[in-house]
Amino acid sequence: MEFRHLGRSGLVISEIAYGNWLTHGSQVEEDAAAACIRAALDAGITTFDTADVYAETRAESVLGRALKGERREGLEILTKVFWPTGPGRNDRGLGRKHVLESIDGSLRRLQTDYVDVYQAHRFDPSTPLEETMEAFADVVRSGKALYIGVSEWTAEQIRAGYDLARELRLPFVSSQPQYSALWRVIEGEVVPTCEELGIGQIVWSPIAQGVLTGKYLPGAEPPAGSRATDSKGGANFVARWLRPDVLERVQLLRPLADEAGLSLAQLAVAWVLQNRNVSAAIIGASRPEQVAENVKAAGVRLDAGLLKAMDEILAPVALTDPALTAEMAPKGRP
Repeated sequence: MEFRHLGRSGLVISEIAYGNWLTHGSQVEEDAAAACIRAALDAGITTFDTADVYAETRAESVLGRALKGERREGLEILTKVFWPTGPGRNDRGLGRKHVLESIDGSLRRLQTDYVDVYQAHRFDPSTPLEETMEAFADVVRSGKALYIGVSEWTAEQIRAGYDLARELRLPFVSSQPQYSALWRVIEGEVVPTCEELGIGQIVWSPIAQGVLTGKYLPGAEPPAGSRATDSKGGANFVARWLRPDVLERVQLLRPLADEAGLSLAQLAVAWVLQNRNVSAAIIGASRPEQVAENVKAAGVRLDAGLLKAMDEILAPVALTDPALTAEMAPKGRP
C-alpha cells in the first residue's frame, strides 16, 4: 500500500480507501462484509469511509463491529452527515441540531470516540453556511472529529466554506466527489480550487459503478448480481453508462491494460490516482477477492503515452462539464 497526505494537512491516508456505500447492511450479509473489511486491512488499507445514511445507518454499525479490536490510532475513519436518518423535520440537512445529534449517533454506531474526518454529504441551501460551519467547529473542538470535509460541493461552495473555516480556525481538508475516466467533471473547477486551497480529493466510484471493469459487454445482458441488476439503488447510478458507445469504448481499453500488466479495474483505479490532487480512491466490494484485485492499483505509475491513449479512446463518451456536479445536489430540502 502507498500513502498520501490528505491535501496539505498533516493527516496521512492510504491511497486506496475502503467504502461501504451500497454493500454493507443492504446488499451484503454481515459475515461477508466483515470478510471484505478484513481483506482491506490485510492489504494495508487504513482508511475507511462510510456515512450515517448508508443502509439506513446499518453500514456504520457493520463497519464499527468489523473494526472493533483494531488499533484505533492506526486507522482513519471517515463518515458523513446530511441525508435523512429519521422521520423528524430536523433529522436531515446541515442545521446545528442535526449535525450535533448525528455525530453522536455515528460515533455510537462506529464504536469510536472520534472520526478522523467528518464530511458534509451535500451542500445544504436551506441552512446558512455560517450555522453549518459553526456546528462543525464545535464537533472538532469537542474532540469528536479531527478534520472536516465535504462531498459533491461545487468549487464556489467549497471556497465559501473554506473562507468560513479559516475564520473559525477549522481544518477543512477534503472533498469527496465522484471521479473516474468517464466522469471527469471535477477537473475544470473543483480540482483547481482545491489545489489552491490545499484540499485533497477522496474520490468515489473510480471504476464508474463497475463499467470500467469491462464486465458489461455491448449487446449483452448485465451479469447476474452486478450493480446494474441491483434493485436497492445501484442500478440507478450505473444506467447512464450502459450504452453501446460507452461499453464498446471501454472494451478498447483492454490492450492498454494488458500493456500495463493490469486488469481493467486496476487500470481505472490507477488512472484516478495519477491526478496529483487525489489523495485516495475509494473502492467497495461484495467479495474479498475484489479488494485484493483493486488494491494492486496502489503505487502504479502510468506513462504519459498510455494516459494519452486512454483519453483519446474515452473522449467521445467521457463527461467533463463542471455544471454536472449539480446533478448530485439535493432537489429541495433533503
